[in-house]
Amino acid sequence: MFMKITKRMKQIIVGKILGDAHLESFNGKTFRLKIEHSYMQKEYVDWLYELLKEFCSTPPTIKERKIGVRVQKNYFFQTKSLWNFKFFGDQFYKDKKKVVPKRIVRKLLTPLSVAVWFMDDGSVKSNETNGRIFNTQGFTKEESEILSNALNSNFGLHTRLRQQKEGFQIFVPAGDSKTFYDLIHKFVLPTFYYKLPKIKS
Repeated sequence: MFMKITKRMKQIIVGKILGDAHLESFNGKTFRLKIEHSYMQKEYVDWLYELLKEFCSTPPTIKERKIGVRVQKNYFFQTKSLWNFKFFGDQFYKDKKKVVPKRIVRKLLTPLSVAVWFMDDGSVKSNETNGRIFNTQGFTKEESEILSNALNSNFGLHTRLRQQKEGFQIFVPAGDSKTFYDLIHKFVLPTFYYKLPKIKS
């Protein structure tokens, strides 16, 4: 049976890859998408699974691993290894390392993909400000700049980079808080409202 990735699925997959999801391939022709979060985000993982379940063999499962004396409980699923995901693998991976595709990332960023990316890697700067942050420390400075520029060009934002010990974050300034809120809030699941609180006047 032919399975097609819809426009909505594509936007969500782009957001997930910019965030915490991973693509894996053993032959460079077919890829599988792997999604794993803390069990506290079960609602989010179940939502993603419902969107992608036709590409999966099994539903989400609990994964536990011991970290010192503590047991970490995660919730995980993966798709089958399919040619449907080859476009994303070719664009977002180089030598099995996640990268930001400069030539097309601006075309791929939509409000929905930004919302999914923010649910994965977004945070509030502090309780005293309206600033927001994308934790892009896993990307290079150049890649973070590509993403920052795409956010600014596509949505009229004024994001900039903030250097941290581990790398660079993308900072959404307080002056953009209403624009940013209006851009993504209708896509953000209730479990993540703490990342997008009501705008302080």
